[in-house]
Amino acid sequence: MPDSPCSLIVHGGAWEIPGTIAADCRAGCRRALEAGWKILSAGGRAVDAVEAAVIVLEDDALFDAGYGSHLNREARVQLDAIIMDGGTLDAGSVAAVERVRNPIRLARRVMERSRHILLVGAGAEQFAEENDVPLCSNEELICPRERDAWQVCMKLGHDIAHHFEAGQASNPVHRSDAPASSSGTRGTVGAVARDAHGDLVAATSTGGTCCKLPGRVGDSPLIGCGAYADVESGGVSCTGYGEAIMRIAMAKTATELLHEGFDPQSAANKCIELLGRRGRGAGGLILLDHHGTPAFAFNTPHMAWGYVAPDGSFITGV
Repeated sequence: MPDSPCSLIVHGGAWEIPGTIAADCRAGCRRALEAGWKILSAGGRAVDAVEAAVIVLEDDALFDAGYGSHLNREARVQLDAIIMDGGTLDAGSVAAVERVRNPIRLARRVMERSRHILLVGAGAEQFAEENDVPLCSNEELICPRERDAWQVCMKLGHDIAHHFEAGQASNPVHRSDAPASSSGTRGTVGAVARDAHGDLVAATSTGGTCCKLPGRVGDSPLIGCGAYADVESGGVSCTGYGEAIMRIAMAKTATELLHEGFDPQSAANKCIELLGRRGRGAGGLILLDHHGTPAFAFNTPHMAWGYVAPDGSFITGV
């Protein structure tokens, strides 16, 4: 029997989600919850649960992670991911990898089988080969929707509306109260879990921004920015405009607020206020405090999210 209550929360990105795919975003989050909760409810480890949840989202072409990621300026996918264990403060992350279908698997290998935290590019892929993470071709990571969207974006300029078939996605509604770059990306994913033994693990995975410069790395794989976990305070996964999130080290800021005594929702709200005011951008975050209490906040029109309620039911929304 579990020694203490388990908790799990996931996200599928903060952006302007068209109504035509809102139900699919919620369904994707639910599948991620199912995968992670199957492990936690059986007494499994938080690290296994977040990895399983994120893999489900990486494999779903709807989200900007793994298969289905945005293409960079040279029409290639470059992926970033991080995972962090709040008990040991160990973390592993990878950036700008082009031949790994599930970068969260590789990030975990970095955490558990190396003395480093962050590996990038060709070096990360070499580490993958040496540590039983299969490589694929970059072409295998490109879904037809993103190939078509890239061609339109290169001609007309980037707009998230280009990433969905004509007639299926409404034009973005640019709200006057939304910070700049609120529609710049689609569907970074993440998960935070607390297991029956009290350990807390956070993870984030992304394909980054459409038409980004080759080699651009955002917040997602950076410890304290895209994710952070500490059993003494909480675990956090972030999404949104990476450069803004990096300016305020949002994941670490959230855990510091929790450590100072902010309740989970107040901490999340405070970070989003800071993201807009000082970070000059938009996004969202999910978190669990050290008791496993979930919270989330965002300043984009929508964010895909889901968590497991105390009665074991799955709650999702956009």
